Amino acid sequence: MGISHYIKEIGRGKDGARALTRDQAADLLGQVLDGAVTDLEVGGFCLAMRIKGETPEEMAGFLDAAHARLKKLPDNGITTVVLPSYNGARKLPVLTPLLALLLARRGVAVLVHGTATETQRVFASEVFEALGMPAAGEVPTLSGGEATFVPTEVLCPSLKRLLDVRRVVGLRNPAHSLVKLMNPCEGRTFLVGSYTHPEYATSMAATWALTGSHALLLRGTEGEPVADARRTPRMDVFRDGTRTEVQAQQEGPLAKLPSLPAVDALQTAAYIRAVLDGTQPIPTPIALQVEHILRETVQHEPATHALAI
Repeated sequence: MGISHYIKEIGRGKDGARALTRDQAADLLGQVLDGAVTDLEVGGFCLAMRIKGETPEEMAGFLDAAHARLKKLPDNGITTVVLPSYNGARKLPVLTPLLALLLARRGVAVLVHGTATETQRVFASEVFEALGMPAAGEVPTLSGGEATFVPTEVLCPSLKRLLDVRRVVGLRNPAHSLVKLMNPCEGRTFLVGSYTHPEYATSMAATWALTGSHALLLRGTEGEPVADARRTPRMDVFRDGTRTEVQAQQEGPLAKLPSLPAVDALQTAAYIRAVLDGTQPIPTPIALQVEHILRETVQHEPATHALAI
């Protein structure tokens, strides 16, 4: 089989490259994830797509291939909120675990999935570990009121290997966008997607419109799916792919900056505990994000257990 004929189409440069159909893209990535191609072909695919960029049809095909190979969470009869966490903390603390735990406290089932994609950053997995919540070693069944972190390699080892190509070639590849768009659950889900640059917002929105997703899109904190604690970003909800703005971006100068911890995992965990026990206020942008997510998940079950942090 091989994917050289696809690389020939997508590897003609920014202006000469041709887009693949959804089925072609699914076949290409399926072969990559199945380990049916050489390392040289994988590198060629990653570099070609980085130069060309993915169309919504191609990304939908990549999602088709990934979804067919994921070890998905079983249907739990409720809507699970999915938080992809792949960027980590660089200048600001990674507060994705805080968002997850605030939602769980309100009775929501929350899946955080991710992996470290760069060095010199602090990732959500480290913060969860500091909170006494180690990563799941297998695909869990989540109930309302539970939040858990599942490493990418538990969901799909070959997808983790594709993400790790960045460490070799130094550039992103389609897997880095795919993991922020994919649905790792069998039942109803509400995806929370984030972007760092406006062009990614455009491509993510187009893909979710094409695939009929139920999701929230915002410019997160350094690419994490949690609102910047300092300023409320615009938030859009997708219902069956139809986009609606639910939160306007905060404009004007900031009257007061919130007190935030350093980026290391232990201090971030201590801050999260303080917010959850009420000794620190919930940052307003994150509180607003929680309410928008709750309106979309339509869950009324009480939390099934106290959070042990």
